[in-house]
Amino acid sequence: MEIRKATLDDMELLIKLRMDYLTQEKNAMELGEAENLKAKLRDYFGKWIAGNGFVAFFAEKDGEILSCAFLSVVERPPRNADTTYLVGTVYNVFTYPEYRRRGMATEVMAALLAEAKSLGVASIDLLATEAGKPLYRKMGFCEITNYTAMRFKG
Repeated sequence: MEIRKATLDDMELLIKLRMDYLTQEKNAMELGEAENLKAKLRDYFGKWIAGNGFVAFFAEKDGEILSCAFLSVVERPPRNADTTYLVGTVYNVFTYPEYRRRGMATEVMAALLAEAKSLGVASIDLLATEAGKPLYRKMGFCEITNYTAMRFKG
């Protein structure tokens, strides 16, 4: 098994992985919605991969993707005069069901965190499912108890 970073050449694969994640881990979607989403994903990946605003890693064996993790990176206003403040958000941590419980998500997450460090990312957030919490805790993530996740849909 090989762990590798996604490139622009992997755009169709990234789209497939995102669609598989959304379909298997969330809900199925109608064909028209799926085609619309694929077009938006193509635009997104084309825009952000080249500029390090998006990073993904795969676990791959014999040309087959087994697991993946995505990271979006944005710059927030600096906290002090000496640094920029890059923050990341992890999403789409996904292993195909037949390959789960073999440490692949741990390996792609470790590669993702190492890449984030090399980019100078100061902090990384994620929303964890109950099933994913043990993995994230093992990797050093902790729950922030003095904040509540909230969302505005405007």
